[in-house]
Amino acid sequence: MHAELQLDNQICFRLYTAARLITQAYMPMLNTLGITYPQYLVLMVLWEKDCQPVNDIAHRLLLETNTVTPLLQRMEKQGIVVRQRGKEDKRQQIVSLTQKGRMLEVEAYNAIPAGMGEALKACPLQTDDYEHLASELDSIIVTLKNKEK
Repeated sequence: MHAELQLDNQICFRLYTAARLITQAYMPMLNTLGITYPQYLVLMVLWEKDCQPVNDIAHRLLLETNTVTPLLQRMEKQGIVVRQRGKEDKRQQIVSLTQKGRMLEVEAYNAIPAGMGEALKACPLQTDDYEHLASELDSIIVTLKNKEK
């Protein structure tokens, strides 16, 4: 067997596994809030800047609009967001937080940072290590994103 094809030698497998397990660690906290991880990502985008077009949300999450739209539809049914036609461009859908969506930010802030800190407390990484890891991951994302163009 070729060493390059062994599972343990694949950075992609490590990234996939880490992402899956981190997402899994979020689940108890997100279940308490009544949202999924993808919904949490959308909410973080809207908490940073409310009233955004669907296209902007999708772009920020590096997703296609046809992936984000069903997510937003479910969130609208839950009363977390509202979608309205753009005033200047009627083809555009603007997504805004409802009062419930804004309140979820407070609940998330009270539960998630501490919960994830607890989940990762046995991890030996220090703050500088996390910052370095984030920077390295950003480099991978930018490199691969630029290859798509």
